[in-house]
Amino acid sequence: MEYIYLDHAATTPMDQRVVEAMIPVMTEVFGNPSSVHSFGRKARQYLDTARRTIARSIHANEKELVFTSSGTEADNLAMIGTAVANKEKGNHIITTIQEHHAALHTAEYLEGQGFEVTYLPVDETGHINVDDLKEALRDETILVSVMYVNNETGIIQPIEAIAHVLKDHQAYFHTDAVQAFGLLDVNVNATDIDLLTISSHKINGPKGIGFLYVSKDVKIEALQFGGEQERKRRPGTENVASIAGFQKAVELLMAEKKERKQRYRDYKEQFMKQLSDNGVTYKINGEPEQGIASIINLSFPGTNVESLLTNFDLERIAASSGSACTAGSVEPSHVLAAMYGENHERTTNSIRFSFGSSNTKENVIEAANRVANIVKRVTN
Repeated sequence: MEYIYLDHAATTPMDQRVVEAMIPVMTEVFGNPSSVHSFGRKARQYLDTARRTIARSIHANEKELVFTSSGTEADNLAMIGTAVANKEKGNHIITTIQEHHAALHTAEYLEGQGFEVTYLPVDETGHINVDDLKEALRDETILVSVMYVNNETGIIQPIEAIAHVLKDHQAYFHTDAVQAFGLLDVNVNATDIDLLTISSHKINGPKGIGFLYVSKDVKIEALQFGGEQERKRRPGTENVASIAGFQKAVELLMAEKKERKQRYRDYKEQFMKQLSDNGVTYKINGEPEQGIASIINLSFPGTNVESLLTNFDLERIAASSGSACTAGSVEPSHVLAAMYGENHERTTNSIRFSFGSSNTKENVIEAANRVANIVKRVTN
């Protein structure tokens, strides 16, 4: 029986073309990019080329990119680095109640350091209300952090409207765009985004590499101490091979984005149609018309997450109850609790299915048939 992977929002398999781009760098380019001799200069050339390519993908200047080890590190640097660097302007931060834990736990840490944090609610569609942001905004607000696309529901937040509200305010605008980058057009200049987080392993690139876009006007402090790499914002010798792989993944993404978006949307629609054709009762969490093509979060009445995931795995279906950082946990989803209330049944009977490069129309249909059989079995 084929194992079918429907958890691309957690991580994606590396594209073979990315692997092939990394191999010569790993085997031939071992110099330190900070060294002035020929070995270092060769590594620096790869680093600079990748930085330019990746920066263009979000319409940024190459000098505004800081390579990190992950999206999580980038979120930490964005939020803590700007909060600490700008505390003389105020101590108020705004985020949302449904952020990825990389941002949510960072906000909680900042509260412990004396900053005041406002957590904006979301409605049943999964969106914040921009009027709530306007009401929460203060003269002493220094940072607003709202994720571009929610990692559990796939719902797209009103990023342009948020940026417009903050245009004439001192607060910096940070967005975690990890789930958005692969399928949406991200333009930091047109949208007036000050800080933006991206991770390689969500777009079929290597794990262990990401970046933070930092607008040239942002005042930010490094969180680590050492050398002067990444314009003194992130010390440590750069991971040149992974950065080269990240570059290749971005190049492929930019060339194939339109086709991928349509293909993944077709998979999602086919999956739900197949469930319906099998007589399965389910409810969609969030407003699907406002979600990205690759993610759907479904509630199955009369079931529970632990039983479903166990049975899915036995039937060789990989799915998730939410973010990968809480995988294995049976605690209710904080995202769905924010949407429906802490004791709502959807917080404990919902599954995230996310589609990507390892899927075909055939295995999506097969996966839906297996899921349907499981759901009917556990609800009888």
